[in-house]
Amino acid sequence: MKPLFTIGLLICSNIFMTLAWYGHLKLVQFPWFSKISLIGVILFSWGIALLEYCFQVPANRIGFQGNGGPFSLVQLKVMQEAITLIIFMFFSYFAFHETIRLNQLIGFLLLVLAVYFIFKS
Repeated sequence: MKPLFTIGLLICSNIFMTLAWYGHLKLVQFPWFSKISLIGVILFSWGIALLEYCFQVPANRIGFQGNGGPFSLVQLKVMQEAITLIIFMFFSYFAFHETIRLNQLIGFLLLVLAVYFIFKS
């Protein structure tokens, strides 16, 4: 149960992280948001990032072997990076209509292979 819970929390945290880092680039198309100063946008993003930390920190605490979880520190980090890129790929496609090119898919496949090798005994 801990592995799935950890992965679920990491997915949630990465959704919020992606919104905090890149969501303001999409929101600028709304008149109310485009009037916000840079400091306001930073504070807005920090608010979203706080939600990200509310998922990220428990994911790491629950998932880490040192706390009785199933994953090593390296496994947690590599899994988090792979999830980050997958979430970002969907976000860039759906929010910005970015085309996903073959070289990007190959790069993502190599990252999945990295996760495989990190988890291999």
